[in-house]
Amino acid sequence: PLLIRALGTARFGVLTLAWMVVGYFSLFDLGLGRALTKLVAEKLGAGKESEVPALVWTALALMALLGVAGIAVVAALSPWLVHRVLKIPVVLQPETLKAFYLLAVSIPIIISTAGLRGVLEAYQRFDIVNAVRIPLGMFTFLGPLAVLPFSNSLFPVVAALVGGRLLAWGVHLFLCLRVVPVLRHNMRVECTMVRPLISFGCWMTVSNIVGPLMVYFDRFLIGAMLSITAVAYYATPYEVVTKLWLIPGALVGVLFPAFSTTLVEDRGRAARLFCRGVNYIFLALFPLALMIVTLAHEGLDLWLGSEFAQHSALVLQWLAVGVFVNSLAQIPFALVQGAGRPDITAKLHLAQLPFYFLALWWLINVYGIKGVAIAWTARVAVDTVALFAVARWLLPATAPAIGRMALTFGAALLSLGLGTLTAVLMMKVLFLAVVMIIFVPAAWLLILTDEERVFVRNCLKVIPIFN
Repeated sequence: PLLIRALGTARFGVLTLAWMVVGYFSLFDLGLGRALTKLVAEKLGAGKESEVPALVWTALALMALLGVAGIAVVAALSPWLVHRVLKIPVVLQPETLKAFYLLAVSIPIIISTAGLRGVLEAYQRFDIVNAVRIPLGMFTFLGPLAVLPFSNSLFPVVAALVGGRLLAWGVHLFLCLRVVPVLRHNMRVECTMVRPLISFGCWMTVSNIVGPLMVYFDRFLIGAMLSITAVAYYATPYEVVTKLWLIPGALVGVLFPAFSTTLVEDRGRAARLFCRGVNYIFLALFPLALMIVTLAHEGLDLWLGSEFAQHSALVLQWLAVGVFVNSLAQIPFALVQGAGRPDITAKLHLAQLPFYFLALWWLINVYGIKGVAIAWTARVAVDTVALFAVARWLLPATAPAIGRMALTFGAALLSLGLGTLTAVLMMKVLFLAVVMIIFVPAAWLLILTDEERVFVRNCLKVIPIFN
């Protein structure tokens, strides 16, 4: 709310595009960050740690070259985007163009940070990865806020974002040198390492381009077909609800290198990891998604005021359902890539792309920003079904569990739909209470295993109220 009031709705809409652009810059690494995680994890599992330095520095050198190419591409496209594509008010166009140029310069920093983070994940150092990621995520919002006492221009606001990314790059480099000391003394680039990196990364590149394009293109389309103010009404609930991805993101970061190892050594363990990952995401996110869907209007009204609640409540409800469904899909996505088949996920994305764009164009004309949310949610639902089908094919041991999960997910989606039917606050609170009274014992008896129930009981014993 402070950013919106200080910058104005139109300028804040441009800022949401800047946030999106920073997130989308990962496409310029051509999948090398993910490839580096997988290949380093395989080297460690095979006892070939001596080959890690050459692999890491080769990947970082390739990322630096790609980053320079990215600067040229974004800098060349920026005037066209600002002056012709996006409906940015004329008075904001000069500062917006400068901000886009500054974002272009940050590309090598952003993509090499992804590579450094991939090394830490391959070494299972998720503690320090998240210790950096959490404050960085907070700084994405707090950095622009800190600039407001001095200026409400977009350029210093974006400069704060880029400065935070530069600091994060330095921290990741320092941590990599601490965790992998051999990197300090064995800095070399080997041409023989290029092929395995590129061979895995080429299909990842397709996913890195098409996947985020389907996630973020809607904002550019809203800006081009509706207005930059409409971007703010859509992007604000999107930025809030997609923070739920922190939960599956944390699990997937752990499971991706684990799948890379267990699919070779112990496929039964891979199947157990898969089922647990899906179950834990479901248990963690369903109550949150239900609360967001049911109390969307009241939450936005309290936080941002009645105007945002009026324009964005339905958008928030649809996106909350979509984020819940998409979060479940991240486990089979990690399994497919851990199995060394990024080509499958890339082909799925390519197959969805034309249908999604057609649906997006049609629904935005008919329903405005609500139609964008509907198209996005429908697309991720189709993607989720396809990924679970592929996971079942790659790992047949997951078939019985996936069948049980389908019934559970169906009941969850029905509950989310029912949460939108009443406009009376007391009825909403009563509905939430009834669903949770049913959900908790059902999850305890039907989803958790005996081993997991014992673990939960032991955890509860350390809390005085349960002792």
